[in-house]
Amino acid sequence: MAGAVVIPTYQEADNIVELLRAVRRHAPELTVMVVDDNSPDGTGQLAEEVARELGGVEVIHRASKEGLGAAYRHGFRHALDGGHDPVLQMDADFSHDPAVLPHLLAAIEQGAEVAVGSRYVPGGSVPSWTWLRRQLSRWGNSYARRMLRLSMRDATTAFRAYRADVLERIDIDGTRANGYLFQIETAFRVSVDGARVEEHPITFVDRVAGASKMAVVRTMVETELRVTWWGLSLRAPALSERVRRTAPGRYVMSRIHPS
Repeated sequence: MAGAVVIPTYQEADNIVELLRAVRRHAPELTVMVVDDNSPDGTGQLAEEVARELGGVEVIHRASKEGLGAAYRHGFRHALDGGHDPVLQMDADFSHDPAVLPHLLAAIEQGAEVAVGSRYVPGGSVPSWTWLRRQLSRWGNSYARRMLRLSMRDATTAFRAYRADVLERIDIDGTRANGYLFQIETAFRVSVDGARVEEHPITFVDRVAGASKMAVVRTMVETELRVTWWGLSLRAPALSERVRRTAPGRYVMSRIHPS
């Protein structure tokens, strides 16, 4: 069975048609799985129309917006249950260039278990970002890499390819993060698993059409707090377990992993 690429969408009507055509053009062997969280702008319906035109596109309609992590878990499980290998992921806003897909596939074919489209290896770049945003992102990735002993330099990128058995080994269904932290959680699980990771340089560009759905500062603060907690749990499990049993600890865990 050929591979599949999972693309979560919410309010991406301005991008989805051209994106699907570009993905089919650059990686015609991949099944494209659009996971739409009931976008009120009709993204899911547009994807259905393009699917009928192009073939090789599946549209998964979810009842409501439950977060990026939830959409990825749904899409990954759908791809795995369908026997697809490898399983890729990318954003829907053209910040990830579909022309890079063959490079990620080639890395998997040559022995990598996880191929990462990385901004932070030689050749990678984020030309449209301000100096401050670039430094904040680099610092955040560096901090996560040190705290969690990660095996990749770009832990927050959503442009990746996985061997199917890696997603099963890291228990992708058991991941809990439900926003942009999902990428760090999966990077952490991949690192603990010891999977062979290869990073391919990419040029990341901000979306041209549509509106960003990420509050940058709030997201970074929340991410660093959670990474700090995970890092402390990794280094001092006995201490973190005692903290979990206290009232403040239970509150923190309810915020990090709401039921």
